[in-house]
Amino acid sequence: MNTIAKPAMRPARPEFSSGPCAKRPGWALDQLSSAVLGRSHRSKLGKGRLQDAIDRTRTVLEVPADYLIGIMPGSDTGAVEAAMWSMLGARPVQMLAFESFGKDWVTDVVKQLKLKDTEILEADYGHLPDLTKVRGDCDLVFTWNGTTSGVRVENADFIAADRQGITICDATSAAFAQDLDWAKLDVVTFSWQKVLGGEGAHGVMILSPRAVARLETYSPPWPLPKLFRLTKGGKLSADIFEGATINTPSMLCVEDYLDALKWAQKIGGLAELRRRADSNLGVIADWVEKTPWVDFLPARPETRSNTSVCLKVVDPKITALDAAAQADFAKKLASHLEKEAVALDIGAYRDAPPGLRIWCGATIETSDLDALTPWLDWAYQVASADLAPA
Repeated sequence: MNTIAKPAMRPARPEFSSGPCAKRPGWALDQLSSAVLGRSHRSKLGKGRLQDAIDRTRTVLEVPADYLIGIMPGSDTGAVEAAMWSMLGARPVQMLAFESFGKDWVTDVVKQLKLKDTEILEADYGHLPDLTKVRGDCDLVFTWNGTTSGVRVENADFIAADRQGITICDATSAAFAQDLDWAKLDVVTFSWQKVLGGEGAHGVMILSPRAVARLETYSPPWPLPKLFRLTKGGKLSADIFEGATINTPSMLCVEDYLDALKWAQKIGGLAELRRRADSNLGVIADWVEKTPWVDFLPARPETRSNTSVCLKVVDPKITALDAAAQADFAKKLASHLEKEAVALDIGAYRDAPPGLRIWCGATIETSDLDALTPWLDWAYQVASADLAPA
């Protein structure tokens, strides 16, 4: 029978999932009552809402005026896929693969598009590839922040300002929380469900003038499904970036995204969103520093994500177990926390090393993380007691 004392305080909100992520503080469903429901998204009212979402995205993310913003189907995945299928093949391609989704994009390029002149720069979970090998004459596909590894690039200094290729950046768990270097990025994608806590199924694609030029001067040799088509008659389908969409969006989800953007503007915009995420990471970092059984999965502090914070168990009595037993122990940690309703959905991603993944994006309150850390220690004690011989 478990007699280990439980902490007195509980997080007010136990939602620490890395996607869909926690709603903004104070969110309530009735705040979406102004959603354009039962109307065409192409109506003046519907298109106006979509354009408002684009305009507020530009403001909050501080997107340059000459970059285009479009709402895409299929979440961040749909946006990344559309960019790769529409733009790659004109030049050699380099791909950074250091977590699950980056490896998914490799599969697309190598096994689906079958691009022969492709170089994969890989690294194990917790590490970045050798960024000095990135070439300016190649197209580059990479994740800015590894949602499943907790590793992010420090900056975009590894991308040449005078590059000939284009860069396609999956920024789904970086946008609104980290400092994106727009001058180095030609395609940026993200989904609403991450840092702003929006609903799933919709993605955003942001294009630089260089990306638009690629679309209008290059036609890929393979068929393009309708959901990936960004041009018509050799010209950019500009209406996608003016409030139209390739397929029918959920106007309820659009209203929810608008609600999150308005909240972001109200609290101070991008600087405050980044500050909140950094503060949240700081709570976990302070706890890790004084806790011997746990450490960050990222090998270098400079590459630690401030959103998808990934942790590993380093207690020798656990690391001495075989791989299956280590994975089982990590699952028990998450399970004990979920049963107590103090932390939901914080197990490591299915393809990642066993451990915990705690979302620390801007919609998470620092006070909830302060309340969570004693529970993490409690869960570790309980799970460890389960290992002890009877």
